[in-house]
Amino acid sequence: MTDKMLCEIDNEGVATVTLNRPEIHNAFDDDLIRQLGETFDKLANSGGVRALILASNGKSFSAGADLNWMKRMAEYSEEQNREDAAALAAMLHKLDQFPAPTIARVQGAAFGGAVGLVSCCDIAIATERASFCLSEVKIGLLPATISPYVINAIGARQARRYFVTAERFSAARAQEIGLVSEVVAEGDLDLTVQKLVNSITDNGPNAVTMAKQLAMSMSNRVINSELQGQTSALIAAVRVSPEGQEGLSAFLEKRAPSWMNTSED
Repeated sequence: MTDKMLCEIDNEGVATVTLNRPEIHNAFDDDLIRQLGETFDKLANSGGVRALILASNGKSFSAGADLNWMKRMAEYSEEQNREDAAALAAMLHKLDQFPAPTIARVQGAAFGGAVGLVSCCDIAIATERASFCLSEVKIGLLPATISPYVINAIGARQARRYFVTAERFSAARAQEIGLVSEVVAEGDLDLTVQKLVNSITDNGPNAVTMAKQLAMSMSNRVINSELQGQTSALIAAVRVSPEGQEGLSAFLEKRAPSWMNTSED
């Protein structure tokens, strides 16, 4: 692993993956995309990650594609370009489907593919000076690989605007259209992210993973007797699970459940 990307896991099982190319505004290339994909796989398979923070060092969150990478792509054949794009698509899918909750920490500009990274996260917290742009059409390209995730985040109506105008928009506007969950002062960014992390890690680890899967799997489902049966069976199974039993017992006994860190109390 090179210093293009950093990965740390704390004692609470919170992983922080940090883009580390501040000198070029954290632009990404095929090597960084590969590293991110491998890291998401490793963390997802480790079994101990309670939450994942996607962050970056420097002034910008990410300027999108690295210019040198773009120069190489311009010389690729269509087949080579398909393989190259497939690697980006696979990395985005791994982030989108990451089993633990994911939080994008956005401190500056997020352009092009970086909007895709933000869209793949469950929660996005941005500073007031953050800005966003789906800039691909400016150079005759398309936001193709990121489009499913961006549309999930902002909806088709907004995508039909920002995909074709390549307008730069503010953090406040990003919050209005659903790309960003919350906008905070720059000095409050880390504290806000940490509060969210604490809220997540206070909860049952298995329940959190299943709750994320539930939110994703129930989207746009038809509510019928089959679905009612599935959800009833799910909660019944969770209630009798070891974690469910511990949680219910802790609640009724007015004590902290076993998964909570009470060392600071």
